[in-house]
Amino acid sequence: MVLQPPVQPMLAQAAEMIPPPGALREPAYEQKFDGHRMLVFTPAGPGGRVLLQTRRGALVQDRFPDLVAAAEQLPHGLVLDGETLVWDSEAGALSFEGLQRRASASSRTAAALAARLPAYFVAFDILQADGTELLTLPYRERRRRLEVLFAACELTAPWTLCPMTTDVAKAREWLESWTDVSGVEGILVKGMNQRYLPNFRGWTKIRRRDTTEAVIGAITGTLSRPQLLVLGRHDAAGRLRTIGRTVPLRPEQAPQVSEHLAPAEPGHPWEGALFAAAWGSRDVLDATLVRPNLVAEISADRSIDHGGVYRHPLRFKRLRLDVAVEDVPTFGRGSNAATD
Repeated sequence: MVLQPPVQPMLAQAAEMIPPPGALREPAYEQKFDGHRMLVFTPAGPGGRVLLQTRRGALVQDRFPDLVAAAEQLPHGLVLDGETLVWDSEAGALSFEGLQRRASASSRTAAALAARLPAYFVAFDILQADGTELLTLPYRERRRRLEVLFAACELTAPWTLCPMTTDVAKAREWLESWTDVSGVEGILVKGMNQRYLPNFRGWTKIRRRDTTEAVIGAITGTLSRPQLLVLGRHDAAGRLRTIGRTVPLRPEQAPQVSEHLAPAEPGHPWEGALFAAAWGSRDVLDATLVRPNLVAEISADRSIDHGGVYRHPLRFKRLRLDVAVEDVPTFGRGSNAATD
C-alpha cells in the first residue's frame, strides 16, 4: 500500500535515564534534536507534488519552499520521518524561535523567511521507498535502507542523516557532551527489531537535565500553600526577567518553600506583568508576587530560547538559602549553575 498523508508518526515516551542493559533487546541510540517532527513525501512520479506533514497531520509544504526545492535530490515514492531545524545566520546557531516563525509563515512571506532562516531536515527513519511501504520491516533494515539512500543519492544539506549507535557508552557521551551543542537535547532509544507502529509510544526519549539556580519572583496558590513557582534571573542591566515556571510542588516541598516566602513590597519588578501558563501559550497564571530574595535550585532540560526562557516546565529541587540572589546565573546563561 502506498502511504499518503496524513500518516501518524511513531512516538516516544519520556524517561529519566538510559534503560539498563537487558531492558531492551538490541537497543539502538539516536541523537534527539530540538525541532519540529515532520514527514516528507515525494511524488510517485514526475509532475507530482512534494508534501510535508507535521506530527499532527497538517500539510506545511507552502511554508518550507526551500525543503520542497531541495527534494529534487530525493527519489520518487519516498517517505522520510525526521526533525526539521532552522539555522539563524545572525545568531550563528539553530533557532527554535526561527522554526516557529517558519512554521506559522504565510505563503507570501515564506520565501523571504527561508532566505534568512533556512530549514534543515534530520532524517531518522524511512517509511516508504520506491512506492513500497516499509512499516513492518525491523528498524535495523529500515536504518540500512536509509543509510543506502543517503550514500547512493549523495545527499547533502538540507538533508542530514541522524547519527545512530548501538554502543551505550557512545550514547552516554552524546547525552553528556553533545547536548552542549545548540539543537541537540538528548537521545532516543529504539529496538533494532522494532517495527514502525504509527501513533504508538514504542521508543524512549531521554532529555539531558542540568541543575541550576533561579530567583523566586512569584507563585500560584497562597503564601502558606504555594502550588508552583515563577522564576527569574537578572539581566545585564539588573532587571529581573522571567525564565519560566516549575511543575506543581510536591506535598513535602510546599511547606519548605512557604516557610521562607514573604509578600511582595511596592516596586516589585514584575508589577503588572502577566505570566504565561506555558511557553508560547496565551493562557496566563493566577500568580501572586513575592519578595524576590529567595533562590531555588531547579532541574532543567536544554530547551531554551535565545532570550534565556525555558520552554518546558522546571522542577524545583530545594531552596538555596546559602546562595545570594546576586550569585544566580544571569539571564541568558541557560543551565550554567551558580555554584558547584
